[in-house]
Amino acid sequence: MMNLNNQPTIDELARLFAARKDSLDSHILWVCDSGEVRIDKVSPLAGEEEFEQRNPNMRARFKMYRRGHGYVGKKAAADTHFIGNVLQTLQHEWAAVQNQPGVRLIDRYS
Repeated sequence: MMNLNNQPTIDELARLFAARKDSLDSHILWVCDSGEVRIDKVSPLAGEEEFEQRNPNMRARFKMYRRGHGYVGKKAAADTHFIGNVLQTLQHEWAAVQNQPGVRLIDRYS
């Protein structure tokens, strides 16, 4: 588990990415209102908006990582440059959204 309020590390984020299989599902990385970061699979029949509606405590999320593109899984977790960019973006966005209403869609890295 990783929380943006508890000095998150690249290793914590890499473990979240490594725990998922890119070849099986599409995924969304999101942050809930407590600062917890999650990577959850998305049903092939569900879109990003439906995923967002089913998680009312969501504060921010990245665009969907499509199945088979290498954005999650062990190879993605081993890419320290990629994981570092994701972590930096999460920390920057969390500072901006943690006390704001609504959900912030993150569509680029800091």
